Amino acid sequence: MASVRDFPTIKSVRSFVIGGVGSGGDYHNVKGGHWLIDSPISTPCSQWEKYRASRTSWGINVLGSFFLEIEASDGTVGFATGFGGPPACWLVHQHFERFLIGADPRNTNHLFEQMYRASMFYGRKGLPVAVISVIDLALWDLLGKLRNEPVYKLIGGSTKDRIDFYCTGPEPQAARDMGFWGAKVPLPYCPEEGQAGLKKNVEFLRKHRESVGPDFPLMVDCYMSLNVSYTIEIAKKCEDLDIHWWEECLSPDDTDGFQQIKRAHPTLKFTTGEHEYSRYGFRKLIEGRNLDIIQPDVMWLGGMTELLKVAAMAAAYDIPVVPHASGPYSYHFVISQPNTPFQEYLANSPDGKSVLPVFGDLFTDEPIPTKGFLTAQDLDKPGFGLTLNPVARAKLIPSTYLLTPPLSNALRPPTPPEVESDKALEAQE
Repeated sequence: MASVRDFPTIKSVRSFVIGGVGSGGDYHNVKGGHWLIDSPISTPCSQWEKYRASRTSWGINVLGSFFLEIEASDGTVGFATGFGGPPACWLVHQHFERFLIGADPRNTNHLFEQMYRASMFYGRKGLPVAVISVIDLALWDLLGKLRNEPVYKLIGGSTKDRIDFYCTGPEPQAARDMGFWGAKVPLPYCPEEGQAGLKKNVEFLRKHRESVGPDFPLMVDCYMSLNVSYTIEIAKKCEDLDIHWWEECLSPDDTDGFQQIKRAHPTLKFTTGEHEYSRYGFRKLIEGRNLDIIQPDVMWLGGMTELLKVAAMAAAYDIPVVPHASGPYSYHFVISQPNTPFQEYLANSPDGKSVLPVFGDLFTDEPIPTKGFLTAQDLDKPGFGLTLNPVARAKLIPSTYLLTPPLSNALRPPTPPEVESDKALEAQE
């Protein structure tokens, strides 16, 4: 009987901060004037007037992007990008690397559990899990390259011939003209802006409904900035606009609130999930059956390994999974699963009126939707099918420099007195 061949193990892990703006996994680390950061968008910080003009004013882009490489013992390299900047690099090497070196990269479940449980005392959500996500994606990229198959073939194969996209951006009419089946717009004004703000929100949505006509699906992203009573009121005032769904109206922790708004508007669709983490965080969102779609971000919730578990849980409740953005990392997931009817494209152009790569110039061959869709053939490359742009490579700052910077004389520890005495004696001799 033939023995199973030896499989490469993980030899090294390298991380980099991506210098500048416009490249990598931090969607919001873009130049000033971009619609994502400098157009009116209701956020959890909009309750304070000084933080309404720009999302960067309260720090949405402070972490920036980072890039991770995992090299196998045979020299094959898998990589991924995400958000987190220098703190992400610190976590990779000071904590999570110990579980990776020498490990079998096929043990994705085991490696996730070790990293997740080892960071429970300070993690469970937020940046630590987002860092684990990028490590996990780099592992899947490595596995695809070692096996010479696209990731979607490793996680179940194709369940559909193509992926249809809706577009999130400032101009639904432009999204329709580019071939997307629907458009999602950010809500501009927050509850703290009172009845005047509520009226302007309704007028804003009415203007966009009129621009695309009655048959083009229109969705609204509320970015965790509303409360239960405001959500119920604005949904009532917009009933004649046929909003396809209301997204992330409340904090993802407010599971009781989602129950209340669904009870008030049982025939309307409500969604959330991009800012939730791990299967434990999604369990309550799914079990309550108060959401019509869940929208995890594969670069944040725990990576592909954890997203597959969340998708299986949602499938048992017949709840569709439509990932938040994340470019090709989401595309491989969506095309492989039966309960993933379509995918989001987050408009990356400054004016939101053209289709550009989600990760900027980081990769030379990032697949982007054409006329609102991609096919399985567009994803048929090993791993996630991405090639690092040599120009972008020059912008990568190795974390070795960040973690062990050269000490200037001013920062060097003082020399102990006994050592100074020995040096003085040596000088006299």
